[in-house]
Amino acid sequence: MASEKATFAAGCFWGVEAAFRKIYGVTDAAAGYTGGSTADPTYEQVCSGRTGHAEAVQVEFDPGKVQYEDLLEAFWDMHDPTTPDRQGADRGSQYRSAIFFHSPEQEQQALASRDRQERSGRYRGKIVTQIKPISTFYRAEDYHQRYFERQRRRFPWGLLNNT
Repeated sequence: MASEKATFAAGCFWGVEAAFRKIYGVTDAAAGYTGGSTADPTYEQVCSGRTGHAEAVQVEFDPGKVQYEDLLEAFWDMHDPTTPDRQGADRGSQYRSAIFFHSPEQEQQALASRDRQERSGRYRGKIVTQIKPISTFYRAEDYHQRYFERQRRRFPWGLLNNT
């Protein structure tokens, strides 16, 4: 079975990428930028908030091992989808919550998943997650890829909390 792609924005891409990499059936996860208007943006440009891009993670997965719906569940668990343009201390449109779908089936599943989350009563506020078609995904600079993994190798004694 051929691999498929899914793209999510849930705040700073370092933790999101690391979380998706841990899921059985995910064959790759890349930090990058999407949803904006600037071609081939740099990290500094995206951080300015003027490109319209979100920090995002593009996930490649084997649908024979993990379903798109499972990735959606993981997405909801890894961030607060009720805070517009913010995750924790990170603020700005580049940190927005978004699902960028790659097919009509993914769109339908994302909308249904959002609606189930909304009805669940799990969140106090309204879910503000955008659900949009994927535009060009720009892979972030190499130093952003597998960031937490590289930091663990650099500081194996646990300098970083919860990583």
